[in-house]
Amino acid sequence: MPELRFDKRVAVITGAGRGLGRAYAVLLASRGASVVVNDTGGSLAGEGIDAGPAEAVAREIKSAGGEAIAATQSVATPEGGNAIIKAALERYGRIDILIHNAGIVRAASLKEMTQQDFDAVLDVHLRGAFHVVRPAFIQMCKAGYGRIVLTSSIGGLYGNRRQANYGVAKAGIIGLSNVVALEGAAEGVKCNVIVPAAVTRMAEGLDTSAYPPMSPEMVAPVVAWLAHESCSISGEMLISIAGRVAKALIIESRGVYRGRWTIEDVAAQIDAIRNMDAPFIAGGDAHADHIRYSFEMAAKGRASK
Repeated sequence: MPELRFDKRVAVITGAGRGLGRAYAVLLASRGASVVVNDTGGSLAGEGIDAGPAEAVAREIKSAGGEAIAATQSVATPEGGNAIIKAALERYGRIDILIHNAGIVRAASLKEMTQQDFDAVLDVHLRGAFHVVRPAFIQMCKAGYGRIVLTSSIGGLYGNRRQANYGVAKAGIIGLSNVVALEGAAEGVKCNVIVPAAVTRMAEGLDTSAYPPMSPEMVAPVVAWLAHESCSISGEMLISIAGRVAKALIIESRGVYRGRWTIEDVAAQIDAIRNMDAPFIAGGDAHADHIRYSFEMAAKGRASK
């Protein structure tokens, strides 16, 4: 297969001053992309501002012969999100790729989590995604082309203790991506979710001594393919952890139809309701497929009486 390149493409990558975002930025730039390296340079909890990390990655890319600029605005506000996308337009005249990777962590149990900690995490991860997706999406639709990659987590898929704010934000990312994929289908814009795992500063406090190799560079090729013009999927979720790349999806059991339910009926049928022997898996338009499948079962159920 010929080398997949990003010549003449412009990529905006949030949270690109360290860890996974840095790996994405360096890889795309090495393949010809012009990169807007966005990072506020704040702490893991989202506190403080330091232009150093974003500027260092931009310098690293330029030193290797690539093209990049640093942008230190925060995705946490609509103004910040607009400014990040505007930086790409003002410098390069276009935006072809958006990778939203910025994130913070404020762990606490449900009993201890403050409203401020909850909101701060959603502001960066979930609202932050919207703050950059919306202005980027408008430009991409005008151009008739775009690739958007949003970052979820196994915490969003399965939850995790002491991470209610993080789990809510990362689950919300999946819903946002699905909508972008649906609305972008006729506009040449594809949107997918990456569910990455790597040993970065996000792993602070964890004992990673027994982990297999899990560097950000192991995830970067998966994200780069999702950001490439040859990407053949949209509205999907790819997992990348310790060298394993997989597809994640939402499935339903076949279900049970009754024209009328009582509480006792649910109790009696719960095993059949939960039976996954022949699951329903939605297609490209999952929302419509779910409704269609359910209505067809209802029609069959009525016809059999």
